[in-house]
Amino acid sequence: MRETMPKKSCIYLLRHGEIDLQGQKVLIGQMEVPLSARGKEQALWWKNQWASISFARVYCSDLVRSQQTAKLIVGDNEDFLEILPQLREINLGRWEGLSADDIERSFPGEWSKRGSNIDEYRPADGESFLDLRTRALPLFKEIVAQTETPVLIVGHAGVNRVILCDLLGIPLKNLFRLGQDYGALNIIDSTGADLRLRIMNMCPDL
Repeated sequence: MRETMPKKSCIYLLRHGEIDLQGQKVLIGQMEVPLSARGKEQALWWKNQWASISFARVYCSDLVRSQQTAKLIVGDNEDFLEILPQLREINLGRWEGLSADDIERSFPGEWSKRGSNIDEYRPADGESFLDLRTRALPLFKEIVAQTETPVLIVGHAGVNRVILCDLLGIPLKNLFRLGQDYGALNIIDSTGADLRLRIMNMCPDL
């Protein structure tokens, strides 16, 4: 009997579009911030690029910037959209919306501690990147296991990085070595249990 070859499928892992910070340089985790005008343009650019692709499912987090990006891409096809809280960005607790200087003033010495232990450090009332991985990675693997046709995941910089670190076998403490720009795309080929990163951090041509 002829052996059946494993079927290859693709996971499109996208970071949401640019957000409207009005020039502020602050930390944004699960704080709600909408897309900027450019962020909406980035989402619509991908929508046009993918006009010929029939996604089986589109997944996004329940944060507004992820939902806005996903809904601009799927348009009227929201029946294919699934909103999953597990895909939220890292929770930065009492650091949300603060600049590095603000954090140093309010939590002396803690910014440096985070820098020297980036994977395990947990800000007050927040999560570490290890916590984020524990939350998001099992869901990603579940999506991969049931995927036979292209799917789109609209994630966040932190979420995408912990997924890519696991895929590439990179220690989580090195996650910031992986670029994840606003609106940037990663494409992962899936053949059975084998995953291969084909494209990383491809930005819209705007």
